[in-house]
Amino acid sequence: MKLAFAICGSFCTHKSSLEVLRLLSQSHDITAALSEAARDTDTRFGRADTLRQTVTSLSGLAPILSIRDAEEQITRGGFDALIISSCTGNTLAKLAHGITDSTVTMCAKAQLRNRRPVVIALATNDGLGANLANIALTMNKKNIYFVPFGQDDPMNKQTSLICDFSLVEQTLEHAIRGHQLQPVLL
Repeated sequence: MKLAFAICGSFCTHKSSLEVLRLLSQSHDITAALSEAARDTDTRFGRADTLRQTVTSLSGLAPILSIRDAEEQITRGGFDALIISSCTGNTLAKLAHGITDSTVTMCAKAQLRNRRPVVIALATNDGLGANLANIALTMNKKNIYFVPFGQDDPMNKQTSLICDFSLVEQTLEHAIRGHQLQPVLL
């Protein structure tokens, strides 16, 4: 399959997202994209330039880094699916409300315009808080599929949700056939 793989600024999950990218790149043609936060921000979890280099190494291509390039490459790319891993609450809120002001949201808009699947691997600290309504709105949209998710630390982070990264490929396979992998809530 020909896949687009977008990484947002959920810095603590970059390691998991890169592992998914590594696994998928072994059997699929992948074009990666980075959100502005992932592209530019150095954190305690890693440096932005190292992330860009790792993504380039794993996919074999430099990642999409701008809205303009996302619109051009995803619209014309004929991608079987777009995977957003990890999808932050900020990006999810924008998708729920049709806001296209970032590289990743433009990737999603272009993919959905082509009537092709978008797979969301969610990681947000406010999934059971401010973003709960956005999850519901996004789940109701055509061609959007969620990697099954649940609370990652219910005692210390009561509103935090994270997907099960081991289910990204299985979710992708279901999404290609037009089905949501179940159960979506773990």
